Amino acid sequence: MRALKQYPDVYNLYFENDLFTGSDNNYTNGVKLSWISANLEDYVNDPCLPHWVRELNRYSEQLQPGAFDARNMVVTFGQDMYTPTDPKRRDVIKDDRPYAGWLYMGFAYNARTENRMDTTEIDIGVVGPASLARQSQNFIHDLRGFDRFQGWDNQLHDELGLQFVRERKDRIYRYAERGGPQIDAITHYGYSLGNVRTYLNAGMEMRIGSFLPNDFGVSPIRPAGDSNAPLSEGVSRRMAESGLYGFVSLDARAVAHDIFLDGNTFADSHKVDKKYFVGSAAAGIAWQWPGGKITYAQYVSSKEFRTQKDTHSFGSVTLSLEY
Repeated sequence: MRALKQYPDVYNLYFENDLFTGSDNNYTNGVKLSWISANLEDYVNDPCLPHWVRELNRYSEQLQPGAFDARNMVVTFGQDMYTPTDPKRRDVIKDDRPYAGWLYMGFAYNARTENRMDTTEIDIGVVGPASLARQSQNFIHDLRGFDRFQGWDNQLHDELGLQFVRERKDRIYRYAERGGPQIDAITHYGYSLGNVRTYLNAGMEMRIGSFLPNDFGVSPIRPAGDSNAPLSEGVSRRMAESGLYGFVSLDARAVAHDIFLDGNTFADSHKVDKKYFVGSAAAGIAWQWPGGKITYAQYVSSKEFRTQKDTHSFGSVTLSLEY
């Protein structure tokens, strides 16, 4: 019998693009589809998970040890793309970021107590022409009547990408009075290892609204970013109530490696002189109703490489459906 079979799964669709903020460069587009499981007894034997996922988890079930109240799993498919500022140049623009795409699949393991969630994520994919970033951008630009970017022949070469990510989130403050606004504050810190990105990160999010879900905040498309935590004890649905809330967040990173700036690991390619310390800030709003939630946020990122002329901003829309 399916474990905890009354607990529905959640499906998230993320769409991020800098056209929301009137630009078309740097991190210019990201899409991600994720499936979040119901609560699990374990990562290998629980029939909540598809058979092929359970077989893969036999090699990774020790990645989230410890005493926790509940666990779940996230399976992700996504694509990111990066372009320089000038869409018309066909040559390598030495003082601007390389053309690059990242097509990947991710497996994340969440474990929580009431006010803490630990996430381990493994991403595997490809950087380069096989990521289909060029074809994706051309399709969208043709559909909307925009000029194509002319420099994709200079994109990073094909390279297998691997990323191992750990992150911890803690709810350090919560205020909720009957009839009044609800407020909470959530910190996060963690690290990433791999030839795609290697970094340390830390940050905080604050939320206020008529209703706050019992999760761990709102994140853009990034590893360990899905906020749909395992359900706490005695709760059978994530999206059973309605409400509106706003949020602001900050994230800081110490970056040792970023393939989208440093270039290919095992071949000569275009690269730029990256900054080792970067940050981002966000503000947004989320509306939840029984069975779903939609979120919009606007992100502003600091300069990521030394010859970058301006900071960068993009908009992020997330649709979550419970089924």
